[in-house]
Amino acid sequence: MRETTLTPQDFIYPMFIVPGRGVRNPISSMPECFQESVDEAVKNAKEVFSLGIPAVILFGIPEKKDDKATSAYDESGVVQTAVKAIKDAIPDLIIITDVCLCEYTSHGHCGIIKNGKIDNDSTLEVLALEALSHAKAGADIVAPSDMMDGRVGKIRKALDEEGFTDVIILSYAAKYASAFYGPFREAAQSAPAFGDRRSYQMDPANRREALREVALDIEEGADIVMVKPALAYLDIISDVRNNFPVPVAAYNVSGEYSMIKAATKLGWLNEDAVMMEILTAIKRAGADLILTYFAKKAAQLL
Repeated sequence: MRETTLTPQDFIYPMFIVPGRGVRNPISSMPECFQESVDEAVKNAKEVFSLGIPAVILFGIPEKKDDKATSAYDESGVVQTAVKAIKDAIPDLIIITDVCLCEYTSHGHCGIIKNGKIDNDSTLEVLALEALSHAKAGADIVAPSDMMDGRVGKIRKALDEEGFTDVIILSYAAKYASAFYGPFREAAQSAPAFGDRRSYQMDPANRREALREVALDIEEGADIVMVKPALAYLDIISDVRNNFPVPVAAYNVSGEYSMIKAATKLGWLNEDAVMMEILTAIKRAGADLILTYFAKKAAQLL
C-alpha cells in the first residue's frame, strides 16, 4: 500500500572537480564528500554508475579566477576535461554540468559586476559560452544555476545555433537565497567576497513568485526545472509539480546533508533512517529527480 517508492534511478550525484592528478581532498563540512581531480572523479563516477545511479552533476573549481570568469568557458577547463574523461570511461552515465560563474569569478558572485552591481545582460553572454563549451565536451544536460533573467533562452539559442539541439537544459528555476548553502560554498570555493546573493536569488518567504520563475524558464526552453533547496521548500516542489507538465528536480543541498551528518556524529539521529525519510518526502512532494550527496549511500541501502 506504499504510495511513494525510492529507487537509485531517482538520484543525481554531485561531484566537485579540481585541477591536478591524484587529488581527493576531504570537504570538512561535508563528511564523505571530496574535491577530486579528473582521474579520481572517473573512479568515483564508475562507482556511482555501478550502484544504478543514472547521472552526475559536475561543479568546477578552476586553477585561476578573474572578474570576467574566463575559466568558465575554457575548453581545457576542469569541467570540460572531466566531461570528456567520464564520457570516455562510462558512455552511458548521464553527465550534467553546473552553468554558473560563482566558482570562476574572483569576487564569488554568479554574474559579471559593473558599477558595483550584477549586470544581468553581460552575464548572459558568458553563461552561453560556458554552456556551449560543456556541450562541445560531451555534456548531456546543462544546468544554469545563476538565476539571471533570460539565461535559459540565451543558452537554448546558443546551443541550437551550434547544432546541440539535443542537449537538455535543466534550469534552477526556483533557487532561493538560502542559509543552507554554507558547506557547498566551502566545497566549491564560491563564497561571495562581499554582499550576498539576495538581489538575484529568491526570497525564502515567496511562494507565488516560484511559479512565475518556473513559467518563464519553461517558456524560454527549459526541459527540466529545479527547486533548490528541497527540505524547507517541499511546498514549492509540490506547487511546481501540480502546475507544470515538465519533469521536476529538487536539490537536497549541502546544509541539509551536513546537519544530518553532524547530528548523527553526536548520536542524536539515526542517519540511515533520517536520510531515507527525507529523500522519500522529497519524492512524495513531487520531485522526479533528486540531487543529493546521499545518493551513493541511499542507493547502497536500496
